[in-house]
Amino acid sequence: MRVIGNIEMYVGKIEQITESVKRFYLYPSDQKLLPAFTGGAHITTYVDLGDNILEREYSLVSHPTDRTHYAISINRDPHSRGGSAYWHDHIKVGDKVISSFPKNHFTLGFHAKHHVFYAAGIGITPFLTMMEELEAQGKTFELHYAARTKEACAYHDYLHEKYPGKCTFYFSRSDEPQRMTPETMKNQRIGSHVYFCGPVAMVSEYKEAALSYGYPEKSIHFELFAAASGENNPFLVEVINHNKVIEVNPEQTLLEALLDAGIEAPYSCKAGGCGQCEVDVVEGEVDHRDIFFSDEEREQKKMILTCCSRAKEEKLVLKL
Repeated sequence: MRVIGNIEMYVGKIEQITESVKRFYLYPSDQKLLPAFTGGAHITTYVDLGDNILEREYSLVSHPTDRTHYAISINRDPHSRGGSAYWHDHIKVGDKVISSFPKNHFTLGFHAKHHVFYAAGIGITPFLTMMEELEAQGKTFELHYAARTKEACAYHDYLHEKYPGKCTFYFSRSDEPQRMTPETMKNQRIGSHVYFCGPVAMVSEYKEAALSYGYPEKSIHFELFAAASGENNPFLVEVINHNKVIEVNPEQTLLEALLDAGIEAPYSCKAGGCGQCEVDVVEGEVDHRDIFFSDEEREQKKMILTCCSRAKEEKLVLKL
């Protein structure tokens, strides 16, 4: 039996899924069974680079009940800050990797009458395990999946064959280009839940559309690739209960600055979607870059998500 903590793994197999997507199979070094997980779960991976640790979160794409290994699929992002590029260019079979226990902030709505998934690009990954789970339970679902081309559409053939009639694909750079739009949410049955995974702009658009169509907030679920971008101004942050003043430079997030200063700040997704890194703001104006808070919450609550949001001016005072 495993105690909660990190697990030493090794890369047992690597598959090229598309030109830019690889699937990595991670096996436990001690050969013990791994913790089971639910559809939509992810792990945090830690790779020792010698002078620092590369820490990244990836959705699990292996079957939720297969405890012999975990699998993750990584898209080589052309704008990578080191994560996806390192995994693609340097990780090889036999390499050691540390994995967290599975975490899930993108769970299925089990009261849903029907599940409707919207994926853009590598946003397909959490839906692979969600659909496995729903299929095993005999529940209804459908997938809408946008990619540039069929060749760039990770798991296209697998999905088309495994879930006939349940998947609709949209290719923006094909001979007959098609665009996935939120309008397909309009005619879903009462009690349907909708799920979005992709870039911030796509998730924001679909979330706002779902609300405008009358979906209750509890029926709307989403996960982000990464936090929203913007001009990264330097600023100071004073953490009053730690008696520290920390400089946040343009190349780092507030969360990274707090962790580098030895403050055990909470976090999980690092993309402004789960709310786990929320802390109190005592003074200062926040440049909100998350899609976790509503406009009303931003006006009423003095909070910040440290993984993505910043100070609008020169200084913030926090308590955590």
